[in-house]
Amino acid sequence: MIATIMTKTILCYGDSNTFGTMPMHNLSDDGRFDHAARWPSVMAKSLAAAAEVIAEGLPGRTTVHDDPVEGAHRNGLTVLPAILESHRPLDLVILMLGTNDLKHRFSLNPWDIAASIGRLAGVVRSSAAGPGGSAPQCLVICPPPIMEVGDLAQMFQGGAAKSVGLGAACAEMCARNGLRMLDGGQIVQASPIDGIHFSAQAQVTLGLAIAREVNDHFFTS
Repeated sequence: MIATIMTKTILCYGDSNTFGTMPMHNLSDDGRFDHAARWPSVMAKSLAAAAEVIAEGLPGRTTVHDDPVEGAHRNGLTVLPAILESHRPLDLVILMLGTNDLKHRFSLNPWDIAASIGRLAGVVRSSAAGPGGSAPQCLVICPPPIMEVGDLAQMFQGGAAKSVGLGAACAEMCARNGLRMLDGGQIVQASPIDGIHFSAQAQVTLGLAIAREVNDHFFTS
């Protein structure tokens, strides 16, 4: 009899840094890292046969807000239930959103952003998208602080100072709601080219760190 390997399914739900957007030298840049170089793929390779990883990254995606400039479809809350259902059964959902909430147009503070991430986690944990109609487990990745540099500086005006407090706000929210969190700011930094996106090395570093977290705390059984 052939032994069956129980593969776990992970959904990575995020924005341009999950999509694999390269640091932008100007607003017309639309470079994207190759599939194998993006952090969800790096994580998948590290976990090997233990997991199937689904990368669901959309540039400009917010937590729970319609974007009046870039379009209402950027609202991460609106589309999340459909994505959970379309990929079920999911063992784990990794949420890495919040960077786009720092845009000047939204006027949000770190507490608001953390609470919005918590709202998304609540949708995951109240769903029936896990094995046997259960809820998937959920891991929050707090995005690292941003810098106001390059052609994205005006779009994110005032966001750098707010982003410094996001890690603590997310940690408090996660503790209150019994969620596990990794602070991305303790792992990688945004590229100094545009202050938002990750370098190729940061994508690898983050993917390996998340793989260790998943292996140690979610898939130990």
